Amino acid sequence: MPLLELWTSNPAAINQFTIDQIVAAAGSGNLKDGTDCSRELREYLLRVPSAKLAEYIDRCLTEHFANSGFVLQDLVNELGRRLEYQVTNGRYQGTPSAIGFDGIWVSPEGHSIVVEVKTTDAYRISLETISGYRDKLTQSSQLSTPSSVLIVVGRNDTGELEAQIRGSRHAWDMRLISADALVKLVQLKEDADGPETIRKIRGLLAPMEYTRLDQMIDVMFTTAKDVEGAAEADAADEAEPPDAEAIGEKVKRVKKVTDRALLQAKRESMVEALAKKLSTSLIRKSRALYWDPTHDVRAAFTVSKRYTAKYVSPYWYAYHPQWDDFLGQGTSGFITLGCMDLNTAFAIPLAVMRSALDAMHTTEMEDGTRYWHIYLNQAKDGEVALALPKRKATLPLSEYALDLITR
Repeated sequence: MPLLELWTSNPAAINQFTIDQIVAAAGSGNLKDGTDCSRELREYLLRVPSAKLAEYIDRCLTEHFANSGFVLQDLVNELGRRLEYQVTNGRYQGTPSAIGFDGIWVSPEGHSIVVEVKTTDAYRISLETISGYRDKLTQSSQLSTPSSVLIVVGRNDTGELEAQIRGSRHAWDMRLISADALVKLVQLKEDADGPETIRKIRGLLAPMEYTRLDQMIDVMFTTAKDVEGAAEADAADEAEPPDAEAIGEKVKRVKKVTDRALLQAKRESMVEALAKKLSTSLIRKSRALYWDPTHDVRAAFTVSKRYTAKYVSPYWYAYHPQWDDFLGQGTSGFITLGCMDLNTAFAIPLAVMRSALDAMHTTEMEDGTRYWHIYLNQAKDGEVALALPKRKATLPLSEYALDLITR
């Protein structure tokens, strides 16, 4: 049975495979340029979580198996996609008639990167050859400007290669990063929320002038603030929803500590259930936002604890404008609401949610940002409904219910 069919029919079993077993199950199992094995492997990598990519990279670097270098090349290119570059996979092996690049990454900001993947720098790499790839790609209109070269080395012992680049004429248009550091950048991006953070993370991979450190400090500051904000958002289940008198007024965010691991576990069960219902794979874009490999299907996932205070709805969520924008850029979008004490979530189509927004209260924060309040009510028979306070009505959610997979 082909790899993708196995993945669809029994993802739990495939999840136990090592990357070399995955390659053996893809097509003919013979990983070469232009083969069904290569095509299926790359299609599969589009669908797996970034944590799985990191696991596969580690095996490529610690266990010797056939074509492990080719596999590492595909894995690194997939990390580029997770950083939201437009990625063109290169060839595993060069030919006299084809330019031998490993990958081309084009950022939304318009910077192009020629990627070269090496398992180790134990032997001397020809910087002139790699630079020649870039020149030929530019001349053949396969690479736009501005452009640079990024060498991704599997292991961290890169001292000789660093010196080689530093002492060459390519010091201003080549950069070097380990595969492990690249994985960490992807993890950092997925833990954050803001679009500015991912833009600045991508900026780290392009050559920059390091005499003045302002740009690097700006990246660190923006990312730290964004991840801190994501942690605060994850802790929102500990804060009581605003009182009726506070609706529409400026309020201060309440910082609370919560068990992020439990929240993320609930969120992941919601992701798995929605992906199964839609017969697709959902890949993490950021803390709460996910999309399928084509970016056509999009979903936001948020979780609430149960509130027990009198006159307060049992579940409360904040719905952010940036989530609404993200969902609207796909062909189908869902705002998916989870309840910590229920094995049911609710995947509300974007069109349905948008039709209800004018009936919801909003809050303006001190920094000027606004969000909508989502309240869920629960009847004595267990029926859950979306509260529409400005219409003095409710919207039953039974048709949008997702049964969660318990482990």
